[in-house]
Amino acid sequence: MPIINPRLVAVDGQWKGTLFPLEDPEVQLGRDAANQILLTDPSVSRAHCVLEATPSGYTLRDLDSRNGTFVNGIPVRLHELVNGDRLEVGRSCFIYLTQDEGTLGGEESCSRPSMITRMVLPVHSAAEARPAAVAGNDLEILMRISTAIHSMKALYSARDAGARETLARHILELIFESVPAERGAVVLRNESADFPNQIWGWSTTKGRVLLPIDTQIIHQVVTEGVAILSNNVDDPEIRCIIAVPLSIPGRVLGMIYLDSTVPDSRFDEERLQFLTALAGIAAVAVENARYVELLIGENNRLREEISLQHSMVGESPAVQRVYQFISRVAKTDSSVLITGESGTGKELVARAIHESSERSAQPFVAINCAALAETLLESEFFGHEKGAFTGAMALKKGKLEMADGGTVFLDEIGEMAPALQAKLLRVIQEHAFERVGGTRLIPTNIRIIAATNRDLQDSIRTGTFRLDLFYRLNVVAIHLPPLRERRQDIPLLTQYFVSRICKNLKRHLMTIESETMAYLTQYEWPGNIRELENAIERAVVLGSSDTVRPEDLPSAILETEPPAGVEAGKFQSTVQDSKRQAILNAIEQSSGNITAAARLLDLHPNYLHRLIRNMNLRPLIKKMA
Repeated sequence: MPIINPRLVAVDGQWKGTLFPLEDPEVQLGRDAANQILLTDPSVSRAHCVLEATPSGYTLRDLDSRNGTFVNGIPVRLHELVNGDRLEVGRSCFIYLTQDEGTLGGEESCSRPSMITRMVLPVHSAAEARPAAVAGNDLEILMRISTAIHSMKALYSARDAGARETLARHILELIFESVPAERGAVVLRNESADFPNQIWGWSTTKGRVLLPIDTQIIHQVVTEGVAILSNNVDDPEIRCIIAVPLSIPGRVLGMIYLDSTVPDSRFDEERLQFLTALAGIAAVAVENARYVELLIGENNRLREEISLQHSMVGESPAVQRVYQFISRVAKTDSSVLITGESGTGKELVARAIHESSERSAQPFVAINCAALAETLLESEFFGHEKGAFTGAMALKKGKLEMADGGTVFLDEIGEMAPALQAKLLRVIQEHAFERVGGTRLIPTNIRIIAATNRDLQDSIRTGTFRLDLFYRLNVVAIHLPPLRERRQDIPLLTQYFVSRICKNLKRHLMTIESETMAYLTQYEWPGNIRELENAIERAVVLGSSDTVRPEDLPSAILETEPPAGVEAGKFQSTVQDSKRQAILNAIEQSSGNITAAARLLDLHPNYLHRLIRNMNLRPLIKKMA
């Protein structure tokens, strides 16, 4: 009888009908997932027994298991296996084979080798992989598949499903050249489910198909990381199957599955080894794709968040006019001047114009003209050459150069120094500039959007702003209304800020009491939308319940007269009365002089003026006079 490589045949238990080739120096059986042969039988110990290679075959050693290991019905601690030995581990039974015999003794429970329905091979990770012999034609196909995987970069684009489909089909078509299969599928693990999701299947006769893959095969290949070959499938249509895991060190990503419906078709162990080698190449590409898709998903999430944060919120006629303005000017490349009080959302409008324009895929670069000194601002604008000044150790590109093709937003343009205004005017006229310390003109293609809370006409009259630059910037202009002129938008803005802040803080969505909304709607909001956002954030952070109550609001809002129909709380009312009386007493002692009264109260005069306005004390002060 011919000698064959040692192997185990499962004749009873969860692996019944499965063949396990013995190739490793040690093959351990047990209930722990780290075992080469995993047995999910509660009567089996985590590390139950091990087969250890010897010059003549394998020796079985029990690992102090709870219920013992049996050979031919006898419990053993250490036993040298011979052909035909019957191993019992819990409810599982295996036959140890080293010869290709017609029968294995007279016991009915011991199956013939021809009755074996599946061959299961442990698949080594990339870090543990051993070199395997690959035929010349197979090696050529592996090289072609490797080239295809690494040349089709579009595979890694989560938004280009067509490229992924093309690559998957190409890989399966190349596999069909070497493996006599009719159908194939690439299956990837679904991270949120116990079993993977089939992503794509292909038939040599029908084209794209959805294959009904046995869930037990999916579980064994993906969960246990083994390759399966079966030439005696219990299915009226399928004659043989082969499935290998897509594995990287420490993780199985999915599997490649093939089957055939042709009568008398067979897969051999050589095809199984070839497909395993191929899966090792594909698994790296799949893992890279997973990381790239995660990055793309995170990038999309951040883009959505940015879009959400910079979207205009409001339905009032004043805001509708702003929307209409954005839609009209976004289609052009004209310079835009945005005016309005601080906190009205000038940068939001600038970003909205950019995102709605044909430049949206290019950079949006914001520069605060009031934040830097003139010398630093010039370098920030235009960049500098190496050695242009002390500390210029290397060439630096400026913001205008980095924004090429996109939009430059110049915030607080009224604060720009006159010398820099002249250089900016030249950039607008010539579409080119020089770096600080440089002599070469650098062409630029940018759209300029400027914003200011100043009256530039007054600055022109006082000589602090150039008239010619004003004309260049003021091609199209819009004035953003203050929040007090669009009070009907305050509830919408409040709900929006509460929702976003609660989400960022991972808190349950808070509700807003009607009294709180009345205070918010009545307040004058000198800081406009920015002040409203800060007030809501403070209320959410410091709030002690699931609702935003009036006492959670900043004191500046509560200092105003209670809204109509709202009664101030006892504590709040007492505090307000005390403040009101202290202010009136100080003004009386100062004979109506607000500045002197502010000194008595140790307050800044501007703050005292604000308190008088908020508390509506002007009529009382006039009576005192």
